[in-house]
Amino acid sequence: MSRVLIADKLETAGIELLAAAGVEVDNRPGLKGDELKAAIRAADAVICRSQPKLTAEFFDEPGKCRAVARAGVGVDNIDVPAATRKGVVVMNTPGGNTVSAAEHTIALLLALARRIPVADATMKAGGWDRNKFVGTEVAGKTLGVVGLGRIGREVARRAKAMDMRVIALDPFVTAAKAAELGYETAANLDEMLPKVDFLTLHVPLGQDTKSLIGARELGLMKKTARVLNVARGGIVDEAALAAALAAGTIAGAGVDVFTAEPIVADNPLLKAPNIVLTPHLGASTLEAQENVAIEAAQLIADFLLKGQVANAVNMAAVNPAELAQVRPYVDLARRLGLLQAQIAQGAVRKASLTYRGELAGQKTRLLTAAFTAGLLEYRLSDGVNLVNAELLARERGIEIAESSSPKKGDFAALLHTEVETEQGTTVAAGTLFGDQYVRLVQLGPFRMEGYLDGVLLVFRHRDVPGLIGFVGTIFGTHKVNIAQMTVGRQAPGGEAIGILNLDGPPPEQAIAEVKAHPQISAVTVVKLPAAGELPTWLG
Repeated sequence: MSRVLIADKLETAGIELLAAAGVEVDNRPGLKGDELKAAIRAADAVICRSQPKLTAEFFDEPGKCRAVARAGVGVDNIDVPAATRKGVVVMNTPGGNTVSAAEHTIALLLALARRIPVADATMKAGGWDRNKFVGTEVAGKTLGVVGLGRIGREVARRAKAMDMRVIALDPFVTAAKAAELGYETAANLDEMLPKVDFLTLHVPLGQDTKSLIGARELGLMKKTARVLNVARGGIVDEAALAAALAAGTIAGAGVDVFTAEPIVADNPLLKAPNIVLTPHLGASTLEAQENVAIEAAQLIADFLLKGQVANAVNMAAVNPAELAQVRPYVDLARRLGLLQAQIAQGAVRKASLTYRGELAGQKTRLLTAAFTAGLLEYRLSDGVNLVNAELLARERGIEIAESSSPKKGDFAALLHTEVETEQGTTVAAGTLFGDQYVRLVQLGPFRMEGYLDGVLLVFRHRDVPGLIGFVGTIFGTHKVNIAQMTVGRQAPGGEAIGILNLDGPPPEQAIAEVKAHPQISAVTVVKLPAAGELPTWLG
């Protein structure tokens, strides 16, 4: 009989589901240290919530353990790479707390608008001052929603029901799709922030969303505006938010998530005025806890009894032999997706992939999924993989199309990709040299041979003498080493494109100096994985 360790408090419905499926349940929440290690080794699978912290040491010798299910969305408390190295599948339950998180966002919005917490505290202290707590109606006000995924859409839908105007900012939602849902769109934060009365954030915490809202962004908002964060701590700069509230730069804030949890005593938000704080309650409803418990239990039961994998953050549910045959091309496809995500301008409508030559006879569904994962993961989170990428694309209204041609052309095998946005179409094509070396061989109309790893500086320019030396001198001055370089052009003296592989991210000043050249029309910094670095679901 399979054995499952329940390592955190779990609703009874989840435990009953496991028992009914014929699984032995070891229900011991709160274990730590050696006791927890021993319990994990003795179990075939583990179910946890935000506790315990399953660091690398717990996967050094996992024993029988083959899977961990997180009853919730975030897997911050699980060392996913360590689990992957030991062959332990990590799964989560992204849908179970959607409604609860959306409702909590609306609750904070209304609490701020009507000043409910401070009015409650005043009355309990013996006060009665109706004039002091005059609020504002939300009907007719504008709500800015950053991130229109599952939770963002539920928040927007509820806001519309309260007669609010909704402006959405999401790189994967086109203006047409937003209009279909009854929302407006903004091209960027600078366009959105001055217009909104309330701002709510529903994006994962990552390199590009850390301190997404800081002092500069808060300064763009109305003095009557209010900010809500029920997503992840760190998306809003806590010190900047506290300062903005103290200075009256904005009117209020509602925060449910924090950079350090439990919140530390010196967090500036604890002393900030006009703020409502809750201790990460977004998913803390009876219904959400039951939903994620049932979903996590079902994931584990299906895995142990049927060998099925779903919602895995570190494993693709594909035939291992099939994956091994095309692994280098899967890596190529993902890197082309990551590249396209950073050079395409505007919300993505459609991605078209054409497999040419020897690739036409391969299992291209894996490559299409890998490209889609790369296209999405730059803006979303590490949870995007071969299994869920195309579903996530469909949820965002992105069409994925593929075609094949056995004609080889200049290369024995070629993956040609086109990404269509509201602002145009970008083209990128790649191949393998020597069956293992990933190469970029076309970008836009230009043919070349470039490396798809590390930090790239991509610049469009006129093909004139001295320009390459000009760019090289700038990076030399700023102590940025150029590892590789390639240039593509259609004709001497015409339009051209240059790609530099840099040893590290270039400073903003260096980029500004490159852009200042009159013959350079566009500059983009692209960040790709290092050569040979694979995602957890592929490595």
